[in-house]
Amino acid sequence: MAEWIATNLEECTDVLGDGLHGTPKYTENGEYAFVNGNNLVDGEILIKKETKRVDYSQYEKYKKPLTDRTILVSINGTLGNVGVYNSEKIILGKSACFFNVKESVDKDFIYYIVSSPAFKQYLESNATGTTIKNISLKQMRKYAFSLPQISEQKRISSVLRGIDEKIKNNRAINNNLEQQAVLLFKKWFNEFNNTSRSMLETRFGLIPDSFKLLKNGELPLVVTDYVANGSFASLKANVTLCQEPNYAYFIRNTDLKSGTFEVFVDEHSYNFLSKSTLFGGEIIISNVGDVGSVFLCPKLDKPMTLGNNIIMLRPEQENLRYYLYIWFKWLYGQSLIQGIKGGSAQPKFNKTDFKNLPIFLPPDDLLEQFHQIVKPMFELIDENNTENQALTITRDTLLPNLMSGELDVSNIEI
Repeated sequence: MAEWIATNLEECTDVLGDGLHGTPKYTENGEYAFVNGNNLVDGEILIKKETKRVDYSQYEKYKKPLTDRTILVSINGTLGNVGVYNSEKIILGKSACFFNVKESVDKDFIYYIVSSPAFKQYLESNATGTTIKNISLKQMRKYAFSLPQISEQKRISSVLRGIDEKIKNNRAINNNLEQQAVLLFKKWFNEFNNTSRSMLETRFGLIPDSFKLLKNGELPLVVTDYVANGSFASLKANVTLCQEPNYAYFIRNTDLKSGTFEVFVDEHSYNFLSKSTLFGGEIIISNVGDVGSVFLCPKLDKPMTLGNNIIMLRPEQENLRYYLYIWFKWLYGQSLIQGIKGGSAQPKFNKTDFKNLPIFLPPDDLLEQFHQIVKPMFELIDENNTENQALTITRDTLLPNLMSGELDVSNIEI
């Protein structure tokens, strides 16, 4: 491999360390976020609503030398989540490590090294622990790979970064389109612009008297889930999950969050799960664990079936689709779902309680008008998601070959 040299992470970094092993003193409105491995998502540091906060004194006590050369990797629990530090106000917990890439090495190239399947396989193979996996800093430093000249590093990372930027831009467009639809929903069905002025007092406050008050179970709507197909024993006997591509996708909450679909079932399993077949466009809600996550099911290149711990809503009226999606994801539906959540060890809700939740619907002509306005927005979102799936496959196919030098970057056209 001409002009490529053998190296490892230790040789390419000025420092490689981990976060705080203890617990800082939290402050509810603290300026600094206490970040762990689960905050590292798609190359970014995601500060969540539930992320703990600390004040400046705790930051000063526990801060690490994070710079514009810093990359973060999760090393405890879920292994191999990656984020790039961009001056966020954070302190690190023990499930994340950090390393500062040397000036003589392209930071983006190292980012793609630690984003590669080979690196994740290395972490899994060298991890300790059975219940909670852990990779030591010593093992991190020893990770070996080949490094080309700096000019070649930059050419390779530029190709991969270009794909990631297109994916990121599509996501930003999608977020903007969805927020436009939500804003219109709120104006029409929360502030009640463009409706009658005769109002009724309800648990939702005053609503126009032309609106219908119903329960979810009274809607023209199919509500089903994975366990509707049979007993746990029959599901175990008839459903085989595959990590390699097979007849149909097995759609899970984690897949819908990430936009990558990597679990499959064979044809027999797919046919057995006939009560929860997906065609695309269904509303999917998590009802176990991460209760209340709401998605529109994408249309993929294979048959699809619903995974476990989520429920599927298939409206029989097309003009209900986006109304219900926004209702459950962005408006009253969220608080109602949280209100029926039970379980101490693992939060959850059941289909019966869900069907008994109240909802109001506008007159059909107004519902149809709303649908026709927002439909093109969601169709463009779907097109962008489809493009992102193709871009992700392209990137993930190129990445290992480029990072190993098996593919010449000069032959790549994106």
